Amino acid sequence: MDAGKAISETVGKLRQRRTAPLVLELDLTEGVIEGPPADPLAAVLSMRKPRLSDVLAGLKRARQDSRVKALIVKIGGNPLGLATVQELRQAVVRFRASGKLTVAFGETFGEFGSGTVPYYLASAFERVYLQPSGDVGLTGIALEQRFVKGALTKLGVGYEMGQRHEYKTAANTFTHDHMTEPHRESVGRIVESVTGQLTAGIADGRRLDPAKVRELFDQGPFIGAEALQAGLVDGLAYRDEVYDEVKRAAGDEAHLLYVSRYAKGAAVRKLPNPTADGIALIHGMGQIRTGRSGRSPLGGSGAMGSDTISAALRAARRDDHVKAVVFRVDSPGGSYVASDTVWREVVLTRKVKPIIVSMGDLAASGGYFVSMAADVIVAQPGTLTGSIGVFGGKPVLSELLERIGVTSETVAEGANAGMFSTSRGFSPEQWERVNAWLDRIYDDFVGKVAEGRSLTRERAHELARGRVWTGGDARDNGLVDELGGLEDALALARKRAGLTDDAPVRTYPRLNPLERLRGPDSSEDRAAALTRVRLDAWGPLARLSAELGLPAGGPLSLPGWYVIR
Repeated sequence: MDAGKAISETVGKLRQRRTAPLVLELDLTEGVIEGPPADPLAAVLSMRKPRLSDVLAGLKRARQDSRVKALIVKIGGNPLGLATVQELRQAVVRFRASGKLTVAFGETFGEFGSGTVPYYLASAFERVYLQPSGDVGLTGIALEQRFVKGALTKLGVGYEMGQRHEYKTAANTFTHDHMTEPHRESVGRIVESVTGQLTAGIADGRRLDPAKVRELFDQGPFIGAEALQAGLVDGLAYRDEVYDEVKRAAGDEAHLLYVSRYAKGAAVRKLPNPTADGIALIHGMGQIRTGRSGRSPLGGSGAMGSDTISAALRAARRDDHVKAVVFRVDSPGGSYVASDTVWREVVLTRKVKPIIVSMGDLAASGGYFVSMAADVIVAQPGTLTGSIGVFGGKPVLSELLERIGVTSETVAEGANAGMFSTSRGFSPEQWERVNAWLDRIYDDFVGKVAEGRSLTRERAHELARGRVWTGGDARDNGLVDELGGLEDALALARKRAGLTDDAPVRTYPRLNPLERLRGPDSSEDRAAALTRVRLDAWGPLARLSAELGLPAGGPLSLPGWYVIR
């Protein structure tokens, strides 16, 4: 009898839970990840992080779900890239427009540090709460680059570098002790563009005059009471107080559910037909390299392998149930050859079916190379893109080695057999070969930009020269077609393919366990798009490895300090 009663109560609670009001929750303390885990190591490292595509899909569905009454987001100290923040912000604004309550809670928006970008995200919510001990580090935007030429000179290390052209400043940290005028001009425009975006967003979200927001930038950071008085937050409260208030507003029986769980639960219940026509979503993340995508066990971010991405594009191109492709790119660039390999597959795909590029935080240099041939490029205003240029050279360690008593001798056949040795500089004849290589890459890059973007070669060169652009400026200059996020790119792909608004999106390629175990039959097999753990990568030691003459990321790379968080 007691067992029957317990079962009845359990069933009743489950039934009540299925019909009770929902408060969706999103915890950004650990940030978000782009796309599904690429390999077992990535799966472990991302276990506690929500997936961006799940969050966007969940909030989109929740706009039409009468059970969902509110959204509460905890914004933590783990920095998010500006374009990712704009993507989340856009989803929140659309959710808020459906008439549902949106609440942002932060223990602090920058604890004795800058919190401008996290607060920019919070400003999109109807209510913003701050823990009483917290602060609002609204201080504006600064991009700082350190130059190590002086230190390297003292050590006896020189750098011989060539670049195309004056705005391609990735190597300046080693070859200069200050910003050149083109360098300062480019960075100044990025800061100006981003500041305008943040000002407009905060002013709109908090119903403040833009001029007032600019004044607040100069007055910050703010302790909690000052932030409340300035209208930056709606209240000072602890987590339990904020959550209790939201639950009361949603209804006495309301319960919390993570947005990603909500999205996955909806996907399971829907059980889409695996053979239904839909969109293929392919993720290209990290430094671009030849070979397979993957992640180093030493840490650092993943890499976009040309073999992996090319195989995924080939498989999507040949799948009759894939009517359009969305290629999500978040990359600072890398290898020219690998970028060109992926570019070719994008060109071939475009001949068969629509392909839309959705840019993340970075799609610059090689990241722009792999994007430029798409039918449409969609970027956030704060995406950093362009950097159409090239650099190449090597460190020269001869003086350092002499100081520490290291000598080297070379036995070679061929006048240029040892030209890439770090023990000596380039000869004049070797410099001719380096410059011919740089010219060839730059001319190819600019020519393909002109072709893909329907620009004259002269206009493409004017926009190139290695210059980095924000997504907003890139759109104004024709390097990007539309401003928006992944949701917008998917909607555009459905429209171009003549599909319904709810046509399925499949991360591609989706392989069954047997396919993963047996491996690919050939490079044409979709299993060739599997990633791997990269035992040959240096992870966070990549820069040091490059300085020591070990394999570096590639000639089409954007320096890591170009990140706005």
